[in-house]
Amino acid sequence: MGKPILVGAVVYDPKVVLIWEIIADFFQRNGCPMDTVFYNNYELQVESQLKGHFDIAWNSPLAWVDTVRRSQGACRAIAMRDTDQDRTSHLVVKAASGIHSLGDLRGRRVGLGAWDSPQATLIPLEDLAGAGLREGRDFHATRFDVLVGKHGDHVGGERDAVQALASGDVDAAAVLDLNWQAWTADGSLDASTYRVLHTTPRFDHCVFTVLEGFSAGKEKAWLEVLYRMDYQDPAHREMMDMEGLKEWRPGRTSGFGPLLRAVETTAFFSRRDAGEWS
Repeated sequence: MGKPILVGAVVYDPKVVLIWEIIADFFQRNGCPMDTVFYNNYELQVESQLKGHFDIAWNSPLAWVDTVRRSQGACRAIAMRDTDQDRTSHLVVKAASGIHSLGDLRGRRVGLGAWDSPQATLIPLEDLAGAGLREGRDFHATRFDVLVGKHGDHVGGERDAVQALASGDVDAAAVLDLNWQAWTADGSLDASTYRVLHTTPRFDHCVFTVLEGFSAGKEKAWLEVLYRMDYQDPAHREMMDMEGLKEWRPGRTSGFGPLLRAVETTAFFSRRDAGEWS
């Protein structure tokens, strides 16, 4: 067998290591050896891919945007989960709060996730700005900076924001639609006590990324094996449930518009690189 294809992945939870061990074993058995290079944060992962340290990055949406920016567009989005497509975020309030529009958040406290979370901070801030509400001027943002560097690839900051809403420490909280659905379904949130005030435009989430010079033949072989994973096969289902998908799909870039607008509105990268957000 040839040299394994190397995939970069950020460990935002211990289960990530197990997931990629299962995936690597699947690729090995299907004649396409691969291995994983683990990182603690997406900034280092992006930098390492640009330096050629591995072949394929499993990127957050913000890491994808950063890779496009830093490579001057010399990269490709090759695959993503079905659940990465057409996501939204909600601003949630208490049902009895008397808050009925974004304008009603003027002078209020909004609970957000980590400062580098697309779904729980950047895109909601973009929508609030579109409604004429600027952080620090028109409302107070309470950030829950859980696992900064992981780009919100976890529920920690969003869960803390919702708990702050429950305790009355904030007046609204930003949550990914999938988390809102899960928490209202399992009873973590009483759907009769809370309601969705606002829903963002649809956006896409994580994506496998390669640089322009990556071998088209290797990419084709790797994708062929990836697409063989079948949720109906019990041997695949456990891993796919852990990774939160039922189907791998071709990558697309049409769903990153809301995040592109958000990083521009917030001047995210220049503020990050200047050390303003850390």
